[in-house]
Amino acid sequence: MSRRQRGDGPPLEFVAGNGLLHRRALLGGGIVFAGAFGSGAPLTGAAAEPLQEPEWSLMPGDVTPVLQKPSRFEANVVRTLSNPKGDARTQHARAPLQMLEGTITPNALHFTILHSGIPDIDPAQHVLVIHGMVKQPLEYSVDALLRYPMVTRKHFVECGGNSAPMFSPVPIQATVQALHGLSSCAEWTGVPLSTLLDEAGVDPKAIWLIAEGADSLAVSRSVPMKKAYDDAMIALYQNGERLMPGNGYPMRLLLPGYEGNMNIKFLRRLKAVDQPAMTYYESRNYSPLLPGGKAYKFYFVNEVKSFITRPSFGCSLSGPGFYEISGLAYSGTGRIDKVLVSADGGKSWGEAAIEGPVCPRAFTRFRMPWRWDGRPTVLTSRAWDESGAVQPLRADFIAARGEAKKVPNVLGFPNQHYNSLTSWGIDASGEIKHVYV
Repeated sequence: MSRRQRGDGPPLEFVAGNGLLHRRALLGGGIVFAGAFGSGAPLTGAAAEPLQEPEWSLMPGDVTPVLQKPSRFEANVVRTLSNPKGDARTQHARAPLQMLEGTITPNALHFTILHSGIPDIDPAQHVLVIHGMVKQPLEYSVDALLRYPMVTRKHFVECGGNSAPMFSPVPIQATVQALHGLSSCAEWTGVPLSTLLDEAGVDPKAIWLIAEGADSLAVSRSVPMKKAYDDAMIALYQNGERLMPGNGYPMRLLLPGYEGNMNIKFLRRLKAVDQPAMTYYESRNYSPLLPGGKAYKFYFVNEVKSFITRPSFGCSLSGPGFYEISGLAYSGTGRIDKVLVSADGGKSWGEAAIEGPVCPRAFTRFRMPWRWDGRPTVLTSRAWDESGAVQPLRADFIAARGEAKKVPNVLGFPNQHYNSLTSWGIDASGEIKHVYV
């Protein structure tokens, strides 16, 4: 009887160095994994005995709460805080991306950056004003916006300073959360900004908007009018529920693919103007210098990027055998087109399976089956988007953008928009370190 007649499919195909398997293994191309990984513990003679009842199966459980919380056994799946005391300094809360699956970041774990804490805004008193170079200045209450036709889209938000530790001249030994945790992806629902701008009647000479928040620092940024009319949204809901306070309740500006600081939280004002405002944050905080001395100013788009979330620093492999390499890819330009994975430090590559549907400017999950032979190796990924843009190799990226002259702490790098490769070195014992290739 042939293999196909037996129903166990053709043998797994190797397509790259050190055990990477063909992406069809995850796309249902006739390959059967049953028994291939051998990760399940075999039954012993005791299996013939009646199943032992654990304690939790012998009595009723807890009363159902009105608001669910994660299991106590998942208490370590939390954000990390750069400023846990909550003083007046900027607070970063990084998402535990290496502990999550799929592409949606739960609301409670979505990254946030707050420059002056989280304001306690009464939605019944909050208003959004559109004014400046418009025919008719308008004011919108939250209730008024909830009456408008809304749209729902899945998009990532990423801080321009996400992955800044990667500018270090030596690899910082840190988790995906510490390196890349200032990015998250959610399903956002709100009113297209173009609807409100048309209602106000924008002067054709107004080519910028000044967006301002209701926090105590009145954080503001200049936004190109072209983007406002393209796919910008006044977001009111996040993953089906009202915005979390730290994510801008009761409303925020959403600019898909643009660096996070431009997606103004607690939005209260949009002013149509004919030139950028050169606000504090866009002039000082988000204008890093390039090696030639020019400022990296008014470059808004987060470029194509990917990184492996599992296996990664902070975990270890239990021994040779089959594993799944999994990670995230995204681009501020559009959809992810393909992701290649290497298990030998970039000497050879295999194409990963991409889980759909692939949405523009949203996290995309990629997967690659891998059989580790127990020898030291390096895992890395590289993504392409639909525009043809590709993640730059590290040497090329550093040549264009520079690197830190010294190694400060993980949060101390001022550089922005890192999108080169992330690589994980695995030694013979299965321990994983952050390495450069």
